[in-house]
Amino acid sequence: MEPPQDLTGEPAGAELRAPGRWHAALEVLAAATRLGLTSFGGPVAHIGYFRNEYVARRRWVDDQTYTDLVALCQFLPGPASSQVGMAVGILRAGLLGGLAAWIGFTLPSAFALVLFGLGIRGVDLSHAGWLHGLKVAAVAVVAQAVWGMARSLCPDRERATMAILAALAVSAWPAASGQVLVIVVAGIAGWRLLPGSGGTGAHHVRVPFGRALGTGALATFFALLVALPVLRYLTPSPTLAVFDGFYRAGSLVFGGGHVVLPLLQAEVVPPGWVSNEQFLAGYGAAQAVPGPLFTFAAYLGAVMRYRPNGWAGAALALVAIFLPSFLLVVGALPFWDVLRARAAFQAALRGINAAVVGLLLAALYHPVWSSAIHAPADFALALAAFGLLTLWGAPPWLVVAFAAASGSALAAVR
Repeated sequence: MEPPQDLTGEPAGAELRAPGRWHAALEVLAAATRLGLTSFGGPVAHIGYFRNEYVARRRWVDDQTYTDLVALCQFLPGPASSQVGMAVGILRAGLLGGLAAWIGFTLPSAFALVLFGLGIRGVDLSHAGWLHGLKVAAVAVVAQAVWGMARSLCPDRERATMAILAALAVSAWPAASGQVLVIVVAGIAGWRLLPGSGGTGAHHVRVPFGRALGTGALATFFALLVALPVLRYLTPSPTLAVFDGFYRAGSLVFGGGHVVLPLLQAEVVPPGWVSNEQFLAGYGAAQAVPGPLFTFAAYLGAVMRYRPNGWAGAALALVAIFLPSFLLVVGALPFWDVLRARAAFQAALRGINAAVVGLLLAALYHPVWSSAIHAPADFALALAAFGLLTLWGAPPWLVVAFAAASGSALAAVR
């Protein structure tokens, strides 16, 4: 009797026995670490960096397969660029390659942000001019994200209206439950009101495992999403509360990147884990480092007022916020061919993406704008930073440095 086969036509479990699998994983780790140290500019820029590295330079996947992976990760909640890296790593070296891709791309920025957080912990930041400059820089960066996402995700009147309604709804009901409800309603509205054709005409994306493992990963994702809040309620454990909060934030963010801001702010600021000043300081610092914005979670875990904090809190928050992404990529890859052919799914996604723009628009006002713009000079600095980003194409780290220096100068003359 022939051994069972996965979707690639190879015997199940072959990825664990194939010679060179560890060598391939180390190759993925080296390539991903290089990207983690040099990939500035946010998720869209990361996709370009990945294509240069994985398609043009290393030829691990072809252009069509890479485009398929980008489309898949845009459909999933979580940080799209990190998920693309995980998917390429999985195709190259199995599950171990996916883990290596995440470690290499994530740890450089996470390490830098934890050092920054530990360096400012216990320091009075209420009157720091450089901190105010970071807050203003956050206004410019989020405004740029809203502008870019609105142009691509809300190109018509219907989706622009859905984005505005979503912004109004989450402004009136800023709790995490309100944001989740807005996303669900937008998906239903998109399914009913934004029909489109299904199928992409693309060829099959080959994965090194079958649907059984994918189903198990999806079941684990949903089980944790439901069970963690219940366990948190029944067991008053600070560690469990932190893991639940960051896992839920990583599970419910469509669009990735800056969209995680309101969810994380709702999780860590109202309970008093992190002050709003610390939150925005870390968010500004996150713009100055390469790699995924989700590593902002490591900073938050490090600076929390209550244990777990420090390096342990950073590791806990980082694993919790990225775990949903890994489970979803593993779960979705074997089913991608079927899923992308369904017009109803694509229509629902159009509605969800429009709602994502609305969530980000609401976050631009509060907490970003409301905590940073207090005087005409602040508005002028934000406008200058926005112009540098959008008109001159300045890298975010340079704009952040400019805003921090300008904030110190403004504080000195006030």
